Amino acid sequence: MLRTYVIGDLQGCAHETAVLLNRIEEDAGGPARVLFVGDLINRGPASLDALRRVAALVRAGVSEALLGNHDLHLLAVAAGAQKTARSDTLDAILAAPDRADLIDWLRQRPLAMMAEGHLLVHAGVAPQWDAAQTMALAGEVEAVLRGPGWIDFLRDMYGNEPARWDDRLRGMARLRCIVNALTRMRLCAPDGTMDFKEKESAGAPPGSSLLPWFDLAGRRSLGTTVVFGHWSALGLLLREDVVGLDSGCVWGGKLSALCLNDRSLLQVDCPEYKEPGKQKG
Repeated sequence: MLRTYVIGDLQGCAHETAVLLNRIEEDAGGPARVLFVGDLINRGPASLDALRRVAALVRAGVSEALLGNHDLHLLAVAAGAQKTARSDTLDAILAAPDRADLIDWLRQRPLAMMAEGHLLVHAGVAPQWDAAQTMALAGEVEAVLRGPGWIDFLRDMYGNEPARWDDRLRGMARLRCIVNALTRMRLCAPDGTMDFKEKESAGAPPGSSLLPWFDLAGRRSLGTTVVFGHWSALGLLLREDVVGLDSGCVWGGKLSALCLNDRSLLQVDCPEYKEPGKQKG
């Protein structure tokens, strides 16, 4: 049986990705199943190469990649639904001859998946959701992204409201809340309201009642180990109930891979492509 490895945020660090994939093959003693928790591109030096490499692995049937907030941003920019940001490194993708093929491939990707009993997401799981509801709600967004109305959806995707999940949410408010939880969330108020102001901190500011989403009392996903990325300031987090794999590759940290079969860890050192503490996400 193939061993399964999960890799944290690549953010366009294609060389480090290649090095880590070689280490995974050596560690596994041959082919392995490799999963990516999203943010394949942006801010690093080789977003096009990273995207092509992951797409080739997925098409070969040995990998899968989740959508992260940077991946959704690329879709929105490519569709004309959003402008590029100053920190973006997306020009090579947008000018590539296979741009249309890559964008179509990217919008087919999931926002959550189960692997070896673990729930994989890019950022987090709303405290009101268990694993089954997380998968079902991710599927609602995936269906829209794969359908004819995907560009209209991306035009309305941005925004911080509603900041708290309610099963009664409908329409774009429902979809936006799902996307924000799965691809942007870090800290929450005790009642589960998501906070999007503290982007570069490893935790809540002093005196705040905010908590990491995974430390909220009574979160319904507690019975399933959740693996996520997105939070480079938090860094590598290895707990029985939750695993954080964004170890800051693009910020001069490491690119990390965790084997889900035995919890062994592989890491590759990374140059400082972006100055730490600025525009993390």
